[in-house]
Amino acid sequence: MDQDFVHPLKLFDLAKSQKRFLYTSAPMVRYSKLAFRQTVFEYGTDLCWTPMVLAKEFNRNRFARDSDFTISTNGPQPPTIVQFGANVPLELARASSLVAPFASGVDLNCGCPQSWACAETLGAALMENRELVRDMVIETREHLRRDGWRVGKEKDIDSPKGRSVSVKIRVHKDLRKTMDFITTVLGPDQDRHIDFLTIHPRTRSTPSSTPINVESLEILTSTFGDRVPILVSGDVFTLNTLPFTSHLVPPSQDPQQQQQPLIKIPKLAGLMSARAILANPALYAGYDACPWSAVETFMNKVAKAPLPFKLVLHHLSEMCAPGMGPNKNALLSKPERAAMLACSNTVDLIDFLDEKRARVLQQQEASQDNGAGGVVASVFDGLRRDMQ
Repeated sequence: MDQDFVHPLKLFDLAKSQKRFLYTSAPMVRYSKLAFRQTVFEYGTDLCWTPMVLAKEFNRNRFARDSDFTISTNGPQPPTIVQFGANVPLELARASSLVAPFASGVDLNCGCPQSWACAETLGAALMENRELVRDMVIETREHLRRDGWRVGKEKDIDSPKGRSVSVKIRVHKDLRKTMDFITTVLGPDQDRHIDFLTIHPRTRSTPSSTPINVESLEILTSTFGDRVPILVSGDVFTLNTLPFTSHLVPPSQDPQQQQQPLIKIPKLAGLMSARAILANPALYAGYDACPWSAVETFMNKVAKAPLPFKLVLHHLSEMCAPGMGPNKNALLSKPERAAMLACSNTVDLIDFLDEKRARVLQQQEASQDNGAGGVVASVFDGLRRDMQ
């Protein structure tokens, strides 16, 4: 497949030149599929992650490859990082070579806290095996280089064969262990082992309901931010309510945050959102709640890159419910969401969404004539034609 790929480091540079963070969507099990990645890409996400793919199964099973990694051959293929779960250098390297023709880079998951992953020495369990992680990224980079891919980091950002190798981590209770981990995995400044780093500033046992440790993030970015671009994952709910500040953050409009000075993190390069962008794919476009247009965009993407019907319903239930930010307005009420979940097929679902959207437009047009009804009708009419 002939396709141009943008090197992730080039995207970091572009965001920096625009005096903003790089905007990314997180690897979410089941949810970071192609249709969702295409949707968030249309709403300002610069770089998308796939769900975590188990490298060993991916290497050995054609069905795993077909189900775990879907790409677009007709339409936008967002800049995509394929995240792998692995604990053997050669397994990660081989899996990375398989996806290299179709992705901008590969990422090693060192952050998943689920018990099954840690029992297999995957995800967050790797935070106790820094030499193994170092060996895996070195082996992967060498394997990609031997296969003809350009993995020279900044010097290869303009190459059509330039690819990145990165790691996503959590932190330890003793932050010194995290600093030792990063130092080992990062390697020498003159030829570091990874292109960029994602930090989720919670420990393996910290629940997602507990705020991220901003103090740890500040220390780690201050220590390593000049050596490698760093993304933060966690508590990115809206652009106006980040739990820290930076020269790249617009002044907060939240009176409570204005009264409580936030820690400044000047060496952070980008943001990664998971739960919030699942509920509001337009987060990075500046919306503080999910707009109807994002629902329409998602349904159009699903028509061309199908997902299991139950998964589509779950996406929509997240998008139509109150989001993670302060704005708790919802596209559908709780009874309406229950009625939507009762739909048994895609045609019924589209009819349901069409009816609810038309009602919203009628309410809007009662106060002002915006003439949007015909546009929305044509969107859903197009979906119906695609299904016939």
